[in-house]
Amino acid sequence: MEHDARRINAHHGEVAPGEIAIGVIIGRTSEFFDFFVYAIASVLVFPKLVFPNTDPLTATLYSFAIFALAFIARPIGSLIFIWVDREYGRGLKLTIAIFLLGGSTAAVAFLPGYAQIGAWSGILLALFRIGQGVALGGAWDGLASLLALNAPEGKRGWYAMIPQLGAPIGLIIASALFAFFITSLSAVDFLEWGWRYPFFVAFAINVVALFARLRIVSTPEYATLFESRELQPSPVIDTVRNQGRNVLIGAFAPLASFAMFHMVTVFPLSWVFLFTKEDPTRFLLIEIFGAVFGILATIASGYIADRIGRRSLLGGCAIAIAVFSGFAPQLLDGGAIGEVVFMVTGFILLGFSFGQSSGVVSSNFGSTYRYTGAALTSDLAWLVGAGFAPFVALYLSYHFGLLAAGAYLLSGALATLAALGINKELANKIS
Repeated sequence: MEHDARRINAHHGEVAPGEIAIGVIIGRTSEFFDFFVYAIASVLVFPKLVFPNTDPLTATLYSFAIFALAFIARPIGSLIFIWVDREYGRGLKLTIAIFLLGGSTAAVAFLPGYAQIGAWSGILLALFRIGQGVALGGAWDGLASLLALNAPEGKRGWYAMIPQLGAPIGLIIASALFAFFITSLSAVDFLEWGWRYPFFVAFAINVVALFARLRIVSTPEYATLFESRELQPSPVIDTVRNQGRNVLIGAFAPLASFAMFHMVTVFPLSWVFLFTKEDPTRFLLIEIFGAVFGILATIASGYIADRIGRRSLLGGCAIAIAVFSGFAPQLLDGGAIGEVVFMVTGFILLGFSFGQSSGVVSSNFGSTYRYTGAALTSDLAWLVGAGFAPFVALYLSYHFGLLAAGAYLLSGALATLAALGINKELANKIS
């Protein structure tokens, strides 16, 4: 497939940053759509379908524990698929990874419930979730790095935010689909078969995204960059040995963004669904409304970062998130108006911070280690900052009140400030 795609695109010549950007947005939107479809189902479906014999809170915590498995498996996927990349090429690697991702997601759509197969329902769900995580590790295509390499001078922040647009777009599509089926179907029909359709849609989107990404990966210029080692996958052990400090700093630098990521997406949905009488459809619509502001803030982050620097913007956002953590719980518990203010404010802060969270320390990587270093940094950042966030936030909030969720958010902001400070100190020493 990779050979044929390169032959088809041999006439294409130079790859324009705008074309790369389109491929990046499509690819990231498909990945985040998968993420949010599963995340929403983890709150609205799996606790009742897979764990009906426990109380709603415990069932949701079990569901969130399985949710975390993908983030644990993701680094393993990177190890496997970086080897595939080195041995057989990026096109084959990407094709296998995307079909594994789509296949694992589609398999969830056929999941029998506890009533049909007992505990095997949870075991199968865990296996499918691990498959998603392994595939996400392999779905790293280097397009974001290629986009950065092709960014015009003075536009690095602008092009850095483009891949991040996939998150709010994916959330809007996933939330809209679930809201539609919840509204259109009875509760029984939705739980029996209606929730399965978004997973089928996810598979279709993955196939479209695959061809959009192969369209870029197979171009001669991309192959030239690959062969010149600008985007050469280096051995993982060698990368960790030489760039381990940069990988760790890069993993902790976006923790404020990732903590905020779940504070305005997965966690509030679970809190509202479990502890209020509010219709989940209404809150999904509030999330869609907030995500629109998130898109605008993400776009604005590129403009601001090019003027004050990405590190300065991330540091300022971490401080703002720390301040927000002090009154965010009261907003979430403040009724309809409080929820809207919470979501809009949260998504604006998320857009500014998440828009520049990737690649803030990527310039520290030498060209030899840039591709693998960026992949490992992303894997660890999602594992540390996002993997267990819904579980921890819900557990702490139930046992210690919503203020504990604010404290969790504050810890992410402090971790970001510490990582940015260390990164600045290292940069000064190197210079």
